[in-house]
Order: sequence, then structure tokens, then C-alpha cells
Amino acid sequence: MKTLAIVLAASFCVATAALADDSCAVQATGKNLHGAALNSFAKKCCADQAKTQNLHGAAQSSFTKKCMSDAGAS
Repeated sequence: MKTLAIVLAASFCVATAALADDSCAVQATGKNLHGAALNSFAKKCCADQAKTQNLHGAAQSSFTKKCMSDAGAS
């Protein structure tokens, strides 16, 4: 029973992280942003998500880079 609880908790964490990655891209698309506005929005959104996930150093840089790419920003 404990194993099942651990597996479910881990799945929830992975699913939450995956949804968080999509949210900046979805929000940017919904706002119909382009150019500097898109870059600015994506940068702030991705930084906020990294902070929420308590990422630091290389993990934060990697997450932010992927998040920006997914959001369509440079």
C-alpha cells in the first residue's frame, strides 16, 4: 500500500511539472504576443515557474531555457 501511495505521489509531481511547462506557452499563445513582448512575457513566466519549483543554478538555467523555447521566445 505504501508503494502505491509513493507511485501516485511521484506521478502527481511529474504531471504538475509537465503542466507548469505548458502554461507559459499556452498563456503566450492566448495573449497573441510577438517579438519583444513575447520574450519579456516568457522570461518572466518561466522565471516565476522556476522559482515556484524552487530550482537553482544549472537546473534553473536548463528549465528556463526549455521553457522559453517551448513558449516560442528566443
